[in-house]
Amino acid sequence: MTQTVPAYAAPAPGAPLERTTIERRTPGPHDVLIDIAYAGICHSDIHQARDGWAEGIFPMVPGHEIAGTVAAVGEAVTRFSVGDRVGVGCMVDSCRTCEFCRAGQEQNCANGSTGTYNAIGRDGEPTYGGYATHVVVDENFTVRIPDSLPLDVAAPLLCAGITVYSPLRHWQAGPGKKVAIVGLGGLGHMGVKIAHALGAEVTVLSQSLRKREDGLKLGADHYHATADGTVFDELAGTFDLIVSTVSAPLKLGGYLKLLRPDGALVNVGAPEEPVSLNLFSLIGGRKTLAGSNIGGIPETQEMLDFCAEHGLGAEIEVIRADQINEAYERVVNSDVRYRFVIDTATI
Repeated sequence: MTQTVPAYAAPAPGAPLERTTIERRTPGPHDVLIDIAYAGICHSDIHQARDGWAEGIFPMVPGHEIAGTVAAVGEAVTRFSVGDRVGVGCMVDSCRTCEFCRAGQEQNCANGSTGTYNAIGRDGEPTYGGYATHVVVDENFTVRIPDSLPLDVAAPLLCAGITVYSPLRHWQAGPGKKVAIVGLGGLGHMGVKIAHALGAEVTVLSQSLRKREDGLKLGADHYHATADGTVFDELAGTFDLIVSTVSAPLKLGGYLKLLRPDGALVNVGAPEEPVSLNLFSLIGGRKTLAGSNIGGIPETQEMLDFCAEHGLGAEIEVIRADQINEAYERVVNSDVRYRFVIDTATI
């Protein structure tokens, strides 16, 4: 038995999203039914709705930055009760038995985690995301949003927040470390906030100085425009860690030059095009070129608790559902400061 709920979906690759209805499963013993209040718009929604990374599953209901309240729980649910403030991020299932799942790294599931949308669940049915009024999720892939975090600014933390928090933690950003964030967008602005709260000295590397005032207000100590090529000479050998949040291909050699010996350049942005690299830029200084992809459920909860403790939420622009297509174009044109959030009551 299923229930029909309103949603916004892309009917075909690159087609404008339109209002429709989808079927949600009846909550099973370990499921929670969530009344979605807000859903963030992530650049990866656009990549997938437009077949930018790979062939997608259509119709597609994007959205993996979901914040709301529990409307009903299955009979065996122990983690949540009706009325609890909860969130859902980029995945809704995994095998749960491999070494990575058992270690709380479900994003690295050896058998493949199940995406919140544009994926086939273990029941054989396609998954539909948060551009809808309700979603049904296993309690083990649901996280608690602390009371001090408003739901609208918390929604983007479920992807943008954990995507930057995980590498900052893994590469030990903190006091005495110099960290650069490449790009001041949906991911980058949270990277600045979190790195600053961790105690690192934070620099923003952006194409221009257009957002310099914002960057400094968000917690950056320094702000440089990469369009001025001299910055790569001026800052050579400066950083312990660089986190690139941009979805355009970079000239990696220039950024690797900015690292201190044993430094790391970590990519969380995912360009559609391949990038090239001269390996000598890695060999000199024993530098690391790495990637990072969200975090596991325990770390996502840790991130939310950290953000609540430090009063960190996303900088958002709340929109109506009928503004989604306009918002997509504005994201592509970098015309948002810094995350669109859909008020799902308008669906």
